[in-house]
Amino acid sequence: MSKLTELIQGLVEPVLTGMGYELVDLQYGREGGRYILRLFIDRPEGIGLDDCEKVSRTVGDILDQEDPIPNSYYLEVSSPGLERPLKKEADFQRFAGRKVRLRMFAPIDGQRHFQGQLLGYQEGQVQVQLDDGRRLAIPLDQVATARLVFDLAEDEEA
Repeated sequence: MSKLTELIQGLVEPVLTGMGYELVDLQYGREGGRYILRLFIDRPEGIGLDDCEKVSRTVGDILDQEDPIPNSYYLEVSSPGLERPLKKEADFQRFAGRKVRLRMFAPIDGQRHFQGQLLGYQEGQVQVQLDDGRRLAIPLDQVATARLVFDLAEDEEA
């Protein structure tokens, strides 16, 4: 994470938490000739358009006041979606029992991509029961990306 995104996160995350939202991810970069700041928010009961508008107004006011971004940009606020990223230790605990897809920085036993049921997080390691039946304990710092896998049958049971 760049210093700028860390600064932005430090400004907006406490406000979002106070509003009852979780900052799932923050992305800032140039796309199609313009800069875009994207915030992905969540809460247990889900995110709707009204939530995105409310957060956009509040965060926009904070960023206008503090002015941490040196150039003009577009602010986008949205839900992380059905296949939300898992980034924090708490995410791996919260979504235990759900299907996940993991991509490693470096291969483990010659493999960089894994999919299976998330068993949780323990002692710095992501615990997963792979689709092929193997159980793995993967150090979190070796996980490049982790995402929930949308499974219609699983989501209908929840």
